[in-house]
Amino acid sequence: MSVSQEARNLLYQDQQEAMLRRSLVEEELLKPRTSLLQAPKLKATIQSGTGFAAGQKSTPDARLAAEQAKVMKKDGVILIENVLTPETADQLRAYVLDQQQLALAATQANPSKARSFYGVEQARANRCDLQLSLLRGGYKADGDHDLESAIMLEGNNPIAESHVLADALQELLGEKGTLRDLYETLVTLQGELYELAAVVTHPGSQRQIIHPDLPFQKTAPLYVVFLALQDVTEEMGPTSFLLKTHTASQNTKFSSGDVEVKNAQLSESDCRLSCLKKGDCVVFDARILHCGNANVSVDKPRALFNFSFRNPKVEGSLGYEGSIRPGYCEAMSLADVGAALVAHKKGDPDPFRKYGSGLL
Repeated sequence: MSVSQEARNLLYQDQQEAMLRRSLVEEELLKPRTSLLQAPKLKATIQSGTGFAAGQKSTPDARLAAEQAKVMKKDGVILIENVLTPETADQLRAYVLDQQQLALAATQANPSKARSFYGVEQARANRCDLQLSLLRGGYKADGDHDLESAIMLEGNNPIAESHVLADALQELLGEKGTLRDLYETLVTLQGELYELAAVVTHPGSQRQIIHPDLPFQKTAPLYVVFLALQDVTEEMGPTSFLLKTHTASQNTKFSSGDVEVKNAQLSESDCRLSCLKKGDCVVFDARILHCGNANVSVDKPRALFNFSFRNPKVEGSLGYEGSIRPGYCEAMSLADVGAALVAHKKGDPDPFRKYGSGLL
């Protein structure tokens, strides 16, 4: 190891230790203000005399989505129950954990391939963001020599018969998808698919520091989904959200550089813990302050399906590199995803094939 590499490793270790110390301070500040995030009780009603604009949906699902969007605007996050069936959640979890093992085997054989599989959390112990492939078979369809060797060593079949990821997206974003109307309301059909990943935290993963996902902008630039692929208990490190911290005034405090100001802000925050049931999700404004907690369980990995769509009203860089394979960046809108899912519903076994593996 070179002297410069050793110095970088020591600096990274020091930074991680400082972040851990800060995260524990924040945890103590938030404890008295923390309660469970609950799904709001909403009704799909139309207010008298309002109606919907021309071309806008007026179905019960669309009206419910409008109410959900109001909660999003007010609180910065919403818990939505049963967006994915338990059977599909189980299948997707097994698929994600299999993909993680393939990524691990491939990167052990060739560490330079890490960016083919991992997103912004690739360096943290016991935590990773797996950038998912939209091809049937996932990583097994990459055509990568190192990965093919790893698959042969493990005795896995080259390509899965089913397309688990497309099946899950069908339930979520297809024509009758549980999140389709909400995303149409938030970002329209022109909203860009900005992230497509799975967040996996294993026992021993440490607590994050409180953070927003991106620099503050006046208009909400990004709406993110964390979907539980198993029940998430408190010991598994659920995400904490600080309600109503997606505003300009809250960002000014948080970004002030004054530790006392920031500590006072946290001490006064309404912190909610997202202990989700399998198939539940949170949808959140990426400007909201949040953090993943430590997984202190003995043997319970926490796997979350993670995707987001960008608001087309916000132009230019978001100042945040989302967890998505680079070949999918700026490649698909919500309308494009929907069109592929229509084809999948009609029997296309590999509806995203024209977008490839997402590798460049």
